[in-house]
Amino acid sequence: MIQIVEEISQNYIAQAAFLGWFSAQAIKFLWQLIRHGQFRLERLIGSGGFPSSHTSFVISTTTALYLKNGVTDIFIVALVFSIVVMYDASGVRLEAGRQAQMINQIIDYFVKRNIPVVLKDRQFALKELLGHTPIEVFGGLILGIIVACIQYFYIYNGAL
Repeated sequence: MIQIVEEISQNYIAQAAFLGWFSAQAIKFLWQLIRHGQFRLERLIGSGGFPSSHTSFVISTTTALYLKNGVTDIFIVALVFSIVVMYDASGVRLEAGRQAQMINQIIDYFVKRNIPVVLKDRQFALKELLGHTPIEVFGGLILGIIVACIQYFYIYNGAL
């Protein structure tokens, strides 16, 4: 098991993927801290916000595959997967977040007017920050490409 973890940690593609994800999460955390003055550790792992960490994760992987191997079958699979993830982030998950926001508002309206709401968990609130706007997805796309390129050209000097 330890050998597998070591091999993954030394793999350029895996490094690019996780560095892309971590970079996006770190930017979200810092943005929350600087712009809103709020120290929220949740932003280091949470979904939603700028830039899209899901997009950065898959695009840095796809870009790393391209830089290392060119246009191969696995690159095409990664590209298709990346497009699905970006579409889902800015479509389905964005709409699910909007629906959660509306449901939370309806429940809040009922509770404030003493209209009975039967909930198993009294702390009921749906997570609203699920998806991404197209700008947030685009930010993740650019970040993923930049991360993979910096790693490939500056850390590995273009030679793998």
